[in-house]
Amino acid sequence: MEEVEEEEEVAEVLELKRQLEDDELNLEQKISLLNTGLTKVLNMAAVQTDSGVLTRVKSQLYLSGVLSHCVLALSQDPRKLRGNLSAVATLAQITSSCCVGVEAGKRSEAFHRLFLPSVVDSLLSLVSQLMRRAECVSLLRKLMDSVGWLLRAHTRLTAQVLSSAHYERIQMCDDVTVCLLCVQLWIQTCSSRDFLSGLSDDSVLLLLNEVVGQLAVSSDPAVGGASIRLILLMANQQEQRVWPLLLSFRGLDSLLDKDWRGRGFDQDVDQLIALIQSDRGTRSPSQAETERVRAACVIQAAWRSYKTRRRVKSLNRAVSTLQRRYRARRRQQQQQREAQQWEEELKYQVCLRRQQARRKFHQKQRQLLQLLPADQVQPYLQECERRAAVVIQRFWRGFRERRHYNDTLRHTLRRMHTRTKAARTLQKAVRHFLQKRQAAKAPPIPPFWIGRKGLTDSRRVELKRQVEEYISLHPSPRASPQECERLHEEVQLLILSELWRGKQQRREEQRMEALLAHTHTQLELLRDAPPLSAVTATDAESFLSPSGPIATCARDAHNAALQASRLPWWRTLGDTTAVDMCSPAHLQELEAELGGLFVGGSAGVVKLSEVDKQNI
Repeated sequence: MEEVEEEEEVAEVLELKRQLEDDELNLEQKISLLNTGLTKVLNMAAVQTDSGVLTRVKSQLYLSGVLSHCVLALSQDPRKLRGNLSAVATLAQITSSCCVGVEAGKRSEAFHRLFLPSVVDSLLSLVSQLMRRAECVSLLRKLMDSVGWLLRAHTRLTAQVLSSAHYERIQMCDDVTVCLLCVQLWIQTCSSRDFLSGLSDDSVLLLLNEVVGQLAVSSDPAVGGASIRLILLMANQQEQRVWPLLLSFRGLDSLLDKDWRGRGFDQDVDQLIALIQSDRGTRSPSQAETERVRAACVIQAAWRSYKTRRRVKSLNRAVSTLQRRYRARRRQQQQQREAQQWEEELKYQVCLRRQQARRKFHQKQRQLLQLLPADQVQPYLQECERRAAVVIQRFWRGFRERRHYNDTLRHTLRRMHTRTKAARTLQKAVRHFLQKRQAAKAPPIPPFWIGRKGLTDSRRVELKRQVEEYISLHPSPRASPQECERLHEEVQLLILSELWRGKQQRREEQRMEALLAHTHTQLELLRDAPPLSAVTATDAESFLSPSGPIATCARDAHNAALQASRLPWWRTLGDTTAVDMCSPAHLQELEAELGGLFVGGSAGVVKLSEVDKQNI
């Protein structure tokens, strides 16, 4: 029966280990699985009548590596748990209880020297990370109880706890609750009769240093009363060891008399003062020297704690500085984005206003042309066209000269590079020629096969034939100078053709951009034009072209299209008599019939200018 139960326990432990080794589980799922599995296994062992079953189960948990998974889960950052901290506290209690009463067997040394210190370090690290949260007081109490449970079962861990960096961080906390929990931890631990007897003098001195430090730093009555009770408890259990150590703290009695009287525990204060002041004159010189050494240790410990606290405060200032610089950087980037948006908006407004100003200028120019006499309009338009042509020609010549200068500079640099490369090639060839000439003047080195035995003339002829065949099958990859010159000329021609093609393409793009801009302007004018029923003379004149021939051609084409649309169908079947579609009488009749249709242009004959001929 016992063997069956033992096999069931082993199977449960192995199943729990197999589930924990699943890589798809996250931290929360592992902690939940550990709490459920360990509780189930421990409850099964606890209901057994044999007390050795629980010990065997705990040993099996350690040997199988389940407790190592517990330590790994406790050492993780609690921020990854998303607020599920009660499960971590429960896992800490279960882990500490499983570490008590383990029989590791051959791995006993590794259990006491490596595993137990890692468990304590994980618990203290978790406490140091949760001590700043006000809502985690009950969890901190559970974690401190777990640490006390381990200390009562394994006394050798006391020195590690007192010298741990995480415990020093806990001691430096200004929260009264955390300080009180630390003192209560040692009160509960020292309540065990065998605890102090198993500690060394250095561990007892470290513990007294912590308690006296709490009395010197803290001003809370609960912390002070608990610290005094802890000292009295240690003195009652190990008076012969504790009393000489208390004498090393000079001024402790005066500190108790000045700062801790009238706080509700005067009886404990008087008892501790009497213990310190008893038989003060019976100390030997060796004891006085020991007290001086311990006093120096206390001073050094206080100085180190002061430096540590100052370093922690400077770390807070460093974090504030980093945050301030990050916010300044982010604010600067936001200002840059806003400035860029403002600049783009400004460019858009400038373009819009420039376009509006151009329209107003053209309208004003048309209005001014109406005020001029009829015989001065054409000379004025010709003068404006001449000036515009001069401006366009000036800009074009400037652009052409700048581009020619850039092309000339690029060609000069390319020619210099080519000359430099050619010079290097010539120098390389000359050096190679001189080396060959110098090698030719040197005495020839006889072939390695001459003078050797075993190489006949037939063999020598065969080897020479093989060398010649290899040379014929594997010619030299070097090109001749004529081939290099030909390739160079081909590359130059390809580059020139590519440059000419790019030049032609740029010209086409500029011409297309100019045509698109002109088309957009005409489309905007047509879109903003009023309907024919509300058109005015000024609006009608805005659609006239400043070029007389263009206006005449447009008018004739428009009239011809209207006349063709009005013809009956039988007129389009054969030859019809010519109708003067451009006569004034016909135009007046057409306008009367269509309800005031505007026909642009003037009826007079206009002489073509050079620019108009080019436009046509």
